[in-house]
Amino acid sequence: MDAPRFQFAYRRSPDQDRAEAARHAVVVVGAGPVGLSVAIDLALAGVRVVLLDDADRIGEGSRAICFAKRTLEIFDRLGPGDELVARGVTWKRGRVFLGDRELYDFDLLPETGHKMPAFINIQQYYVEAALAARAGELSDLIDMRWRNKVTGIARDADGARLTIETPDGPYALAADWVIACDGSRSPIRALMGLDFAGEVFDDRFLIADVKMTADFPTERWFWFQPPFHAGQSALLHKQPDDVWRIDLQLGRDADAEVEKRPENVVPRIRRMLGHDNFALEWVSVYTFQCRRLERFTHGRVIFAGDAAHQVSPFGARGANSGVQDAENLAWKLALVLKGEAGPGLIATYDLERGAAADENIMNSTRATDFIAPPSPGEVRLRDAVLALAAGTGFAKRMVNSGRLSVPSTYDTPLSTPDGAEWAGTARLGAPVPDVPVERPDGGRGYLSELVDARFTLIVTGEAPEPVAGCAMLMACRDFHDAEGLFAARFDATPGAVFLLRPDGHLAARWRAFDGSGIAAALRRAKGF
Repeated sequence: MDAPRFQFAYRRSPDQDRAEAARHAVVVVGAGPVGLSVAIDLALAGVRVVLLDDADRIGEGSRAICFAKRTLEIFDRLGPGDELVARGVTWKRGRVFLGDRELYDFDLLPETGHKMPAFINIQQYYVEAALAARAGELSDLIDMRWRNKVTGIARDADGARLTIETPDGPYALAADWVIACDGSRSPIRALMGLDFAGEVFDDRFLIADVKMTADFPTERWFWFQPPFHAGQSALLHKQPDDVWRIDLQLGRDADAEVEKRPENVVPRIRRMLGHDNFALEWVSVYTFQCRRLERFTHGRVIFAGDAAHQVSPFGARGANSGVQDAENLAWKLALVLKGEAGPGLIATYDLERGAAADENIMNSTRATDFIAPPSPGEVRLRDAVLALAAGTGFAKRMVNSGRLSVPSTYDTPLSTPDGAEWAGTARLGAPVPDVPVERPDGGRGYLSELVDARFTLIVTGEAPEPVAGCAMLMACRDFHDAEGLFAARFDATPGAVFLLRPDGHLAARWRAFDGSGIAAALRRAKGF
């Protein structure tokens, strides 16, 4: 069975008939999950966007399949979160095996009271299709142009001029800002002569999506040295449509073209499953890469997602970190375009998401070195850890089959340092935890549904004076902490106040309302 394909029509733009290049505030290049997310986010802030993609369809293999809770919360705010969770396979438990013996299992979301699950598995083409449909609903602000390939870029102090190839020939566009979300082989990066720094690993891995009916649980299963694939590693995940993702380590000397042939793939899968009642949907061979651009911002050209950084797929950090790049950038650029940002706000995109990329690269590198040790000494150390892991807690904690994606906590000049001690799970610089709430009409919901992409004050005391430029959520007026989880997770004593950035990260908090302190923290969070 072939994967679904979603086709989009090329349409000639009036810009192609202009004598002079049309100028737009923002041009986004690349209509994958990252480009679509940033375009939608900007549109929801009232910013007009031109979105270019060199293809006219999506559906070329499942590619990224694991979407984490934080990313799902972003999708929920952008529009298609519920749709994607309903279609996806929800999971939170993983199991790690040595041979045919289970070493341990883990639960990625042991606490209740969150709207979004720890993870869903869903093929990337469904995510892109849902986001493309949402962008289509915002067509008054998002001009989507398919089969528009950027072939040239010339930067200046006020933006950039793009040369674009189409089925009707080339044309030019000028942009105040260009956001490059054009993937790991980014043409914009190449045109600007930029390169990644980092590490490319030697080991090769086979990805196979297979269609079959199976009664495996909806969990992440990872094997070291499985009996069906001696001396290597393997991974099994369930996707929608009775499709299963299988990753098999091949070793450093594997020939990618040979290994992708069905006559070589099918026997490997048969040994793993113990039967041949399956059909291949998609096969690819890849190597791990943990690399990034030195800087994500180059004047008025900004890189996001795989165009800015690459990590190994174990840990589900690629697409998730890219969507979080998009959210971080969108609110900052929207403020800049509205003249409401300080001079250093865009630079904090590079600071915050560069640190997030470094964290992801560090975790991916450590996972890769454990899964595929690069030297005999490291093989012996890894095997010793695995031998001890079944019976000792310290060795279990050393096993690394891919630390799974978690949102970054920003150590950033946009945050106002705490002036008191705080307990709970809310952390300064981190996305605030979700909690179940009761609405004034008696209905149930979640805090995440009440917070949109604006600076927001959550206030637990009496109604204070309004704060310019801030939405306000009042506990006991706009929501009720029916289960006490808001108080527990935020350490929300009576009178406490919390300032949330438009991306939901905690920017500041106080034990009592402080009008001048809040105004100063708001200015700081805007980059002044």
